[in-house]
Amino acid sequence: MAALIPNVISMKSEFIQATLETLYMTFGSAIIAAVLGLALGVWLVVTQPGGILADRVTYSILDKLTNLLRSVPFIILLAVISPLTNFLVGTTVGTTASLVPLIFGIFPFYARQVQNALLDVDHGVVEAAESMGSSPSEIIFRVYLKEGLPDIIRVSIVTVISLIGLTTMAGAIGSGGLGDIAISIGYARFENDITLVATLIILILVFAVQIIGDWLAKKVEHN
Repeated sequence: MAALIPNVISMKSEFIQATLETLYMTFGSAIIAAVLGLALGVWLVVTQPGGILADRVTYSILDKLTNLLRSVPFIILLAVISPLTNFLVGTTVGTTASLVPLIFGIFPFYARQVQNALLDVDHGVVEAAESMGSSPSEIIFRVYLKEGLPDIIRVSIVTVISLIGLTTMAGAIGSGGLGDIAISIGYARFENDITLVATLIILILVFAVQIIGDWLAKKVEHN
């Protein structure tokens, strides 16, 4: 191993630290983005024309805002919201600072995925709940979220995998993580074994998320 990946062996502790930083950025931002994205996705569904809380103006504003945020390239978003990042965490550099652009970069995407998942819920079930006198909040939690849970889990998998990819670009603000070590050390110093191993670890994380997510979605759907 020492002959195949000599630079990796000498940087073992740095790789462990980089992996932990990637996990922190991914799941730290995923939790907050999930709350924001789920709320926005639900609101888009219930306020759309024909929704249980139909409001054309509100839907139009939320729809356009979601599209706008999704359209900004992440690398540009890093710079655009740097004042907000500095205001919230006191710095624009580092692993914690990367959470802000990661959240803003992923939650609109997740919101749209949640919206699509909830739109697949049988509308007849929604109408039946309305005819039984269920309140909007009861329909949201007992119909939309309950019936759409397997699909929500599936789109969550896609979102987390996308988020892992975004953490590699967050290295542009010195966020650390596997993407940063692959570029700033492996690529910059022509130490290809570092870039290769960092990439392999990222792929392992992606496969782990995929496997766990698929298992959980099937289990929920079966129940």
